[in-house]
Amino acid sequence: MNRKKLIIPISLGVLGFLVFNSCTPKIPKGAVAVSNFESEKYLGKWYEIARFDFRFEKDLKNVTADYSKKANGAITVLNRGFNYKKNKWVQAEGEAKPVGDKDVAKLKVSFFKPFWSGYNVIDIEDYAYALVAGDSLDYLWILSREKTIPDEIKERFLSKARSIGYNTANLVWVTHD
Repeated sequence: MNRKKLIIPISLGVLGFLVFNSCTPKIPKGAVAVSNFESEKYLGKWYEIARFDFRFEKDLKNVTADYSKKANGAITVLNRGFNYKKNKWVQAEGEAKPVGDKDVAKLKVSFFKPFWSGYNVIDIEDYAYALVAGDSLDYLWILSREKTIPDEIKERFLSKARSIGYNTANLVWVTHD
């Protein structure tokens, strides 16, 4: 068989696999999403306390995430932060949807459809403080309804993250003016 005739089907197959794989959000091994999760209580504004830095949030301070319910039941995600090197506000809007049972805090989020990532609330305290895992050990966030977090909650979240395998020494602690 001619090699050129094989290139297109193989390329399409690989591309299809990558797209399918990107649409299947994951949770890190050892992490468990919160059960009895009430998404309505999770809506509203959260302050990012700490994160693993990645290119979309690099050089940002005053970072917030605002979650609101859409008419179709999905959740609008509006992330906003101030880039202190470029001296300007930046924001990104995405969408989150539950994965499986709606009372389990395992969601998928997309800022660039059709690509989805895992968004897993793995610890929560009174819907005032949350520990959120991405789909791998490369993504972790500590969120609060206030610009600070009590030390005992912070230590609990850090201990849980370390027990899963996160290197918490790599967290960026976000400043809020």
